[in-house]
Amino acid sequence: MDLARAFPDFDPARVVFRDDGLLVVDKPAGVPSQAADPEVPDDLPSRVRSLAAYLGTHQRLDAETSGLVLFTTERTANASIAEQFEKRRVKKTYLACVTGWRVQDQRTTLRHVLEGKQAVTHVRVVERRGERALLELDLETGRTHQARDQLTRAGAPIAGDRMYGGARAPRLMLHASALEITSPSGKKLRLTAPTPSEMSEWLEVGDLGTRVYDDGARLRAALGLAFERRWGLLRAMPLARATTVFRLANEEGEGLPGLAVDYYGGYGVVSFSGDLAASPDGKARVLDAVASFGFDGVYDKTRPKHASALSDAEREAMAPVTPARGAPAPSPLSVTEEGVPFLVRLDAGLATGFYADQRKNRKRVRSHAAKRRVLNLFSYTCSFSVVSALGGASRTVSVDASASALERGRESFAHAGIDLATHDFVAMDARAYLERASRRGELFDLVILDPPSFGTAKGGRFSIASDFPALCKLAFSVLDAGGSMLASINHQKTTQDRFRHMVEDAARAAGKAAKVRDIPPPLDYPGGHMKAVWSSPA
Repeated sequence: MDLARAFPDFDPARVVFRDDGLLVVDKPAGVPSQAADPEVPDDLPSRVRSLAAYLGTHQRLDAETSGLVLFTTERTANASIAEQFEKRRVKKTYLACVTGWRVQDQRTTLRHVLEGKQAVTHVRVVERRGERALLELDLETGRTHQARDQLTRAGAPIAGDRMYGGARAPRLMLHASALEITSPSGKKLRLTAPTPSEMSEWLEVGDLGTRVYDDGARLRAALGLAFERRWGLLRAMPLARATTVFRLANEEGEGLPGLAVDYYGGYGVVSFSGDLAASPDGKARVLDAVASFGFDGVYDKTRPKHASALSDAEREAMAPVTPARGAPAPSPLSVTEEGVPFLVRLDAGLATGFYADQRKNRKRVRSHAAKRRVLNLFSYTCSFSVVSALGGASRTVSVDASASALERGRESFAHAGIDLATHDFVAMDARAYLERASRRGELFDLVILDPPSFGTAKGGRFSIASDFPALCKLAFSVLDAGGSMLASINHQKTTQDRFRHMVEDAARAAGKAAKVRDIPPPLDYPGGHMKAVWSSPA
């Protein structure tokens, strides 16, 4: 797959103005205007660096806000531009899609105290469609999240604003549409950016839901919006920490209900669920749209509600061994995560052998593993054990009920060049292993507890709701003084706050004084169901 062609640094069509020491671009939604994460340099200056030898930054937009951003391309232009921004001589106009705007006047002014200071926003109604409205905003002052906060206080949060409770939308429906400034040579400029198509469409019909799959062009645009947010992972990750496996589109979190798209070293894996899984036409359009981005091959994984009840033949039909589009991938296929090699199989059923949503957690485990005894429960193909060993663990124990999964774990160790001498693989129910280890007085310095939401093993059943508290208490019972635990679940009905309390309660029940902290999900899983916490000595 040609990443530079499929995901270019910056679309030249988004350059709005370039002259007189200035560069003004129309920033896509999902792109930070400044470096948000130094480990994933996906910010706007990194993307437009090829357009100018020098870039001076004078303004910022929230990552999820689209629209005009101005740079200076000559150092001599900095003083003039900086003064205009500092003295608020630059007029910035925004467009916002909202629900609940009750003011009948065409124009009004919002005044609130934010951050202890007066915030003033002038509002003009551009269009109305029932409960939905498109507003033009002139920000007289510039407080943090001013437009988002003030509109929420006025009873009309911006659509797609998860922080402030906006209506469902594929993105934050806020757009910096116009900028008025004086150029360094004294020329008065009024620059504009067109209204994004997704904002116009939302105003007309609201959230599309599964209707996004009814039209190929509309679907490709929605996928492009999601893929835009992964540019740092696709293109900007330094080779020394190369990552070639991650999620490109994450279901409801990006306005694509029932659809997830994962990237595996040039190949795409498309997972269907819910109503979309039962729509052959919708699935075909999705596969065509994904393939159009240039993947070497695209695999279809249709996920029923109760996969465990399917026969082998039914499972194969749900996840064909051959790609739905393009060429087959090698099996196993070698992928990397921050330079660590792993083996995956795209032709081996619904699961590929690797969960990309644990990337940040694996990094944390690796950084804490040196000289530690590590217990990896529900280890599956042992990715946490691999990074622990590479991080210098003195011993790892990988426990899983599936002997075949553990065999794939051994393959992963060999693939990463790790000697197995101090690494054990135990085919056993995790709860039974913990009970035995507790009786024997075995202790570990680092425990990874990542159970499935629901599962069966040798006639027994496990569910997060009923079994996790006792299991977590057992895990704490084998944690040595000064040890740490990573606990993680992928359970939609359990909130992050509830999960943290479950782990805290388990620590107390086991007689351990622990400080439990939330771990945010990686950037490629917005709105995902995974919850994770890190427990360390209090």
